[in-house]
Amino acid sequence: MLLTAAAWLAGILFALPVAWMILTSFHGETDAAKNPPDLFAPLSLEGYRTFFDAGPWPPLLNSLTASVLSTVLVIVLAFPAAYALSIRPVKAWTDVLFFFLSTKMLPIVAGILPIYLFAQASGLLDNIWLLVILYTSMNMPIAVWMLRSFLAEVPVEMLEAAQVDGAGLATTLRKVIAPVVMPGIASAALICFIFSWNELLLARVLTSTVAQTAPVFLTGFVTSQGLFLAKVCAASFVVSLPVLAAGFAAQDKLVQGLSMGAVK
Repeated sequence: MLLTAAAWLAGILFALPVAWMILTSFHGETDAAKNPPDLFAPLSLEGYRTFFDAGPWPPLLNSLTASVLSTVLVIVLAFPAAYALSIRPVKAWTDVLFFFLSTKMLPIVAGILPIYLFAQASGLLDNIWLLVILYTSMNMPIAVWMLRSFLAEVPVEMLEAAQVDGAGLATTLRKVIAPVVMPGIASAALICFIFSWNELLLARVLTSTVAQTAPVFLTGFVTSQGLFLAKVCAASFVVSLPVLAAGFAAQDKLVQGLSMGAVK
């Protein structure tokens, strides 16, 4: 009972800021700025009206394009790489895994200047395809590590039976291994999608108008004139909806996949 109560308390503490943001988004600016806050202030759609009048659809579509395409590329490339590092391990596979992990140790800030100079020289500034490439490389180590732990649980007997039946490598990956580790693939894809959708620094530096993403568009609501709390909360809630919807739709696969990768 104590553990259940503690779990409920932790869940409420995590959900409370989100609920507060949603409630504030339905208040007017005057009521949202009150201190202490007024829970029973009149509801208003002013913040949402201002957000949609600002034209958020191009940035939202850019974020969706970059996140979905980069996630698909990550899974397509990470799946055979994880296979080579688990089921059919290459030589010095531990060194390869640690090399993948070491690429996450460099802060993005330390590499932003050479990336910017490369994008400027190649004419890729303010280009959505540059973000797709960067998000793919950024999420690849995470996906390889996650999928490797999932693939390590695949019974060898299944692979041997597929080989006896004459299945090639591509057929084995697609029809034998992929269905077994689908929860792991779903969880890795969801995490990569969330990381890509929430990324701000690269998009802020490398885009301006054409390839502007939703997080960059969201920062435009904080101006020198002040912080318009209701508008920021409304914009934040709308920008968060795709991630919340994806997490809710794949929550069973996410829990199952993370559990499968943790059990040895």
